[in-house]
Amino acid sequence: MSGMRILVVGGGGREHALAWRIARDRPDAELFVAPGNGGTAGLATNVPLAATDVAGIARWCSERSPDLVVVGPDDPLAAGIVDRLTADRVRVFGPTAAAARIEASKAWATELCREAGVPIPESAVFDDPDAAEAFVRARDAVFVVKADGLAQGKGVIVPDDVSGTRAAIDRIGRRRAVGEAGARLVLQERLRGPEASVFAVCDGTDHRLIGVARDHKRIGEGDTGPNTGGMGAYTPLAEVDDPLLAQIDARIIEPVLRGMRAAGAPFTGFLYAGVMLTGGGPVAIEFNARLGDPEAQVVLPLLPFDLVAVMEAALDGRLSELELAAPTGAATCVVLASGGYPGAYRSGLPISGLGEAGPDTLVFQAGTREEDGRIVTSGGRVLAVTGLGANVSEATARAYAGAEHITFEDMVRRGDIAAGAA
Repeated sequence: MSGMRILVVGGGGREHALAWRIARDRPDAELFVAPGNGGTAGLATNVPLAATDVAGIARWCSERSPDLVVVGPDDPLAAGIVDRLTADRVRVFGPTAAAARIEASKAWATELCREAGVPIPESAVFDDPDAAEAFVRARDAVFVVKADGLAQGKGVIVPDDVSGTRAAIDRIGRRRAVGEAGARLVLQERLRGPEASVFAVCDGTDHRLIGVARDHKRIGEGDTGPNTGGMGAYTPLAEVDDPLLAQIDARIIEPVLRGMRAAGAPFTGFLYAGVMLTGGGPVAIEFNARLGDPEAQVVLPLLPFDLVAVMEAALDGRLSELELAAPTGAATCVVLASGGYPGAYRSGLPISGLGEAGPDTLVFQAGTREEDGRIVTSGGRVLAVTGLGANVSEATARAYAGAEHITFEDMVRRGDIAAGAA
């Protein structure tokens, strides 16, 4: 089907990648992004509405009658944008507010996993930071500290020792470093091992796996410093072969989706499972109710099928009819960030070299805007430079070669994305 009118909700690198993919699959589509950024302006019409402006987006849809709305970020999903648009008879791809709790409440997700028999680290939920600290003192063990609510990727602290766990409880729970998202705390035993981000497209009953990636969350090389929204990613992962992927599906994704249906919150949309690969098998450590960022920037370019057709099949409950080919090739994404991120940083800095990244390299814009005919910085994570190749080594080399052409004042990036990958 050609000539569709499609709206992508969001304004980050993930949404630029979604818009790019949709435009590639459906070149005849009339494409809009709300609010979009400097990059989406080159392939779609930016709509000056915040992603969280559910009422404004609903009004726009009533006026423009899109054939499909694709929601990128977590906040509008948690705010019920899918419920609102569905009530208005708009076809919208994403989970309801009830289903988005898998990400919006880590406490809810923890209880869901327990009931569904999904392997997770030893976990405990606290409304009182003092009780959380007493628990840690009694256990004398290192626990990851998570804000229960949404915190833009900054609500998780991974300490190295018990004193670090106690400091994290104080920072998130008492001093509310991420606001009310930290009013409830989820503590998870810190496990060691490689991680994998596994992505599925779901239709409320059935699902299909569409990609596996690994992201680098810490700001500093060697995975040091505070957590960010992600400083880079790559796919595929040599250690996640077909048998292990089938095990992840059977032990984690299938029972979670089954449990959500039983809880009256069937999941339609993109489901992200963050998995720790331990000696005892895969263990679920987090869930997102949407594509990851920057993982989307490496997963989406490699999909060997029409993404719009798959999303439409999910909305029609027809995923069981589809056999999706597995991705081929490799991709590596290197994030170029503002100096000071994830803390305070400057904005409005001109960016040069955006058109010079070279062949087999994609530049997805995240924290950018157009100002007086030029692209300037407007966020912490500014750009995601994605290299494509036959293997991860080739893709990584192309990503870094492309990044060499791009500059803006105070730019920072990690130099070890995909280091050691096979």
